[in-house]
Amino acid sequence: MAAFDDETPLDDDALRDALIALVDLDVAAGVDCALDETPHDRFAEAARQREEARREDARPRPAVADPRPAPPRERPQPAAERAPARPAVFPDALDPGSAAASARALAAAAEDLPALERALAGFEGCALKASARSLVFADGTPGARVMIVGEAPGADEDRTGIPFVGRAGQLLDRMLAAIGLARTDVYIANVVPWRPAGNRTPTPQEVAACLPFTRRQIALADPDILVCMGAPATQHLLGVREGITKVRGRWLDYDTGVRTIRALPMLHPAYLLRQPLQKRLAWRDLRTLRAALRENADQASDSPPR
Repeated sequence: MAAFDDETPLDDDALRDALIALVDLDVAAGVDCALDETPHDRFAEAARQREEARREDARPRPAVADPRPAPPRERPQPAAERAPARPAVFPDALDPGSAAASARALAAAAEDLPALERALAGFEGCALKASARSLVFADGTPGARVMIVGEAPGADEDRTGIPFVGRAGQLLDRMLAAIGLARTDVYIANVVPWRPAGNRTPTPQEVAACLPFTRRQIALADPDILVCMGAPATQHLLGVREGITKVRGRWLDYDTGVRTIRALPMLHPAYLLRQPLQKRLAWRDLRTLRAALRENADQASDSPPR
């Protein structure tokens, strides 16, 4: 296209060619539509809109009355007329001494295991009852020669109301089967019959509130051998302070209040799931238990009939 300037007169064809050249230049620059005849500074417009919005927000506004009626003012009550503050759901849980005393009285009044379970279900001295779904009392056969006591229920036990039914319980079943015992050949319980939330360790106050029921349960079940699964059951029932790895497999005495029975601390199945190499120690303890059962059976067969 021929060069031209503002002073050069253009005929129609030259003007048309010049306009087409300008349009081609805009298209090459990325312009695909025409919005107005004059250019606009969009950045300045955006800044102006933000400034106007800021001024609008800073402008004071008249207060609007709340259409809701004001609540009536309560007349202050004299101290004598005020209702006493409501205690917690389980008042005895706030007083460990009262909870333990109530537990001892209720447990001592139970003449058999069903009565003990009813008394425990109505006991309000342990706060664990508020968060647990089920009372996990016992499983197996009452009066069996072996009674197994663990620490507390887990999530599976809380859901079913039966002790030792989760992974640890399944391992316990296999351990018993290894020495010729089934779940129906033993009686199973826990020191604490309600699941602590999150499977945490029960507090000393919670154990103290439940322990009288567990001791009464052992006395009513009257086993020949008490197996304490894990350190908590061993420490609370047998009063030892040594670690479970030191006392496991060692025969100790447990006084039921009527007679003294043999007690055998063992590693808890849950611990064995975390430490599989320790199953060799559990097998030794199981063999010790099997030997004691055979010894008791031989003595019973040699004794004269009454």
